[in-house]
Order: sequence, then structure tokens, then C-alpha cells
Amino acid sequence: MTRLIVLLALLATPLHARQDRAGDFDYYILALSWTPTWCALEGDNRASPQCDEGRGHGFTLHGLWPQYERGWPADCPTVERPPTRGETGAMADIMGSAGLAFHQWRKHGACSGLSAPAYFAAARKAYDAVNRPQALRDLGREVTLPALLVEEAFLDANPGVKPRGLTVTCKSGHVQEVRICLTKDLAPRDCGADVARDCDLDRARLPPVR
Repeated sequence: MTRLIVLLALLATPLHARQDRAGDFDYYILALSWTPTWCALEGDNRASPQCDEGRGHGFTLHGLWPQYERGWPADCPTVERPPTRGETGAMADIMGSAGLAFHQWRKHGACSGLSAPAYFAAARKAYDAVNRPQALRDLGREVTLPALLVEEAFLDANPGVKPRGLTVTCKSGHVQEVRICLTKDLAPRDCGADVARDCDLDRARLPPVR
């Protein structure tokens, strides 16, 4: 009976038992969220100002996420202070809200090993380095298209990014995000095997910019 209890205890132990540590990761994912999809699926129900007509949000910065070659750290203990309201508020122009900026720092930024100002500066630098296809910025009506076309548009607009370094995700039949894999120095690189899973919808909805 004792041996059985020990065996069950071992089987119940999570395989990922290491403690996530700030600065201990392999690469970043730059996650760009198609705001009209987020608004259609979540934001409108929350009456988010980010979804108001005239805001013009297309691909906004969801986050800059430290990754392992397989899996990712989250909520890492850190000696760095939390960001101030001014620091999170300054990210709202590309993230949509100060609340998202704070959440991203707490869950992902703390794992970067950077201070909050340095993390937000890196996130902005990575976001600004990506050319977001003009055809998508100017989208004035909802379209239905193969999700692969969104990937191709980003690859055409960003010659330094290779097909294995970018993935498009979908949610509830909508194009959700474009995720680009970057080195710690913010240079394009291939994604880990658990990240490189493209949306294969032939008729994905892409709501228009508001």
C-alpha cells in the first residue's frame, strides 16, 4: 500500500516542476491582436472604449512574451518594481488600454528580467519594427478569407521574417492574432514547435477597423 501511495504521488507531480525565473527564457513572441476581432468576441460586451467607433485600432500589441523552446514562463518573481500608472498609460496607444499593459507586465514582463520601463521600451521597439500590411490597416468592411492570406501579407511586408517565424491564430471563426518569434535581441527567428501552429481556416472572418 505504501508503494502504491508513493507511485500515485509521483504520477500526480506536474512534469513542469521548475520554478520560472526572471530572465530565464529562450526567445520572445510578439503577439499582435486584431482589435476588431477582440471587440466582436469580448470587448463589446465589456463596453471597452478601445472598441468605440473612430478609434481606428487594427493590429495592436497584445504583448511581448518570453518563451522556452517548449512552453513559457509566467508570473515570475522579480525584484523589479511594478509599472506606474504613467508607464502603463503611455502604452495605451499601441496596446489599447493601460489595464492590458499592466496585466502583460505582471504575467509576462516580470519574466523578462527587465525593469518595467525597459520591458515596455522593448515591446514598443519590437512593435514598431513590424510593417503591418496597409491593406489590413485600411479594411473598411468585414471580409471572409483564408487565414493563410493574412500570413502571406505579413511575410510580404516583412522580408526578414520567415514562414517558420510567424503564425496566425484564429478564435471562433475569426482571425485573432499574428505572432512573430524574436530573439532576445528582437531579431526574427523560427518559432518553437509548440508555437508554429497556423490557423487553417479557409473562411476566417476579419471584421473591419472601426
